Amino acid sequence: MTQGAAVRRTFKFQLRPTVKQAAAFTAMLSSHRALYNAALQERRDAYRHPSRTTVRYGDQSAQLKEIRADDPDQARWSFSSQQATLRRLDTAMAAFFRRVKAGEKPGYPRFRGVGWFDTVTWPKDGDGCRWDSQPDHPTQTRVRLQGVGHVKVNQHRPVLGTVKTISVKREGCRWYVLLSCDDVPAAPLPVAGAVVGVDLGVVSLATTSDGRHIGNPRYLAVVAGRLARAQRKLARKKRGSARRRKAVARVAALHGTVRRQRLDLAHKTALGLVREHDLIAVEALRVGNMTRRAAPRPAPDRPGAFLPNGQAAKTGLNRSILDAGWGVFLAVLHAKAESAGRTVVEVPPANTSRTCAVCGHCHADNRRTQAVFACVACGYTAHADVNAAVNILRAGLARQAAQAA
Repeated sequence: MTQGAAVRRTFKFQLRPTVKQAAAFTAMLSSHRALYNAALQERRDAYRHPSRTTVRYGDQSAQLKEIRADDPDQARWSFSSQQATLRRLDTAMAAFFRRVKAGEKPGYPRFRGVGWFDTVTWPKDGDGCRWDSQPDHPTQTRVRLQGVGHVKVNQHRPVLGTVKTISVKREGCRWYVLLSCDDVPAAPLPVAGAVVGVDLGVVSLATTSDGRHIGNPRYLAVVAGRLARAQRKLARKKRGSARRRKAVARVAALHGTVRRQRLDLAHKTALGLVREHDLIAVEALRVGNMTRRAAPRPAPDRPGAFLPNGQAAKTGLNRSILDAGWGVFLAVLHAKAESAGRTVVEVPPANTSRTCAVCGHCHADNRRTQAVFACVACGYTAHADVNAAVNILRAGLARQAAQAA
């Protein structure tokens, strides 16, 4: 990346609403959720009608004026934010039909419950919203939202580029504003003169080809006991009661703490790698596929019965993989590398852990334990994750050279 290049980035800040403003946020989410569900119901009814009428975004957007005239609760909010909610449904429907044509699991869009609709977006700064940043007084930063007012923002860093869209998101009991900005100037780092391969794991979050191990704190495992107790208490509460709402908030707070800790570790780890290396080779992991449930094994001689498929053991591994946060780390690494002008190369993960980094011999017996790699051909021994990281780096350099040629 050359000096002066620009990227698109999203800045996230916590909001400090008053009690009245927090109630307005809740009402806003409720109104947009009702609009989303009503629009989805209209599409379902049109599809089931004998005429198979097609309802598109343009048709539903044209109805907004009439809806706002008849419903004061909907008229309170920004017209453009309601259009964004309808576009959100249109995107979900388009993704559904794309999956159908590709022969994948369709996953028809669902109606959104109270806990499953937490974001409202304004497509343009100045249309129903306004980012009011004061560089000289960052503690006085506010965002103006139609129907809510001027809300205080805990702006902990400057906003760069041009604010294009503004979103408000609820996470547990907290509210956040997300600013999607264009023309954010990149800040290329000076050449470091070093390259590295990174192997992700559950014992160590990351192991580099030069022998460094970055620990995996297992944040979810630390609070597993507290989380289990909070979930048991939640299960005993009556639906719709105030005590149940408080129990939901406690569970959400624990999950939020784990999420923030995991993200903080990902940022610090990725930043260190980006600062010290010009090229970073990683495995092209498909975390969703790796943590998918094991396929059932029907018993051939017993209709309706199933054979053991190892799901109980796989559940523990899936939990460890998700707790490590590989997907979060890789996303942060790619973003930081793009801004810093670094290169991240993804390589196929197959056989990187069972191939000898010295002689190239590949066999399952090379790695009989989790920690030790011992080549059965040449006798080379090393830490298994370091050996895998070296193979990842070698594959990344080869792929980079092939692309350059």
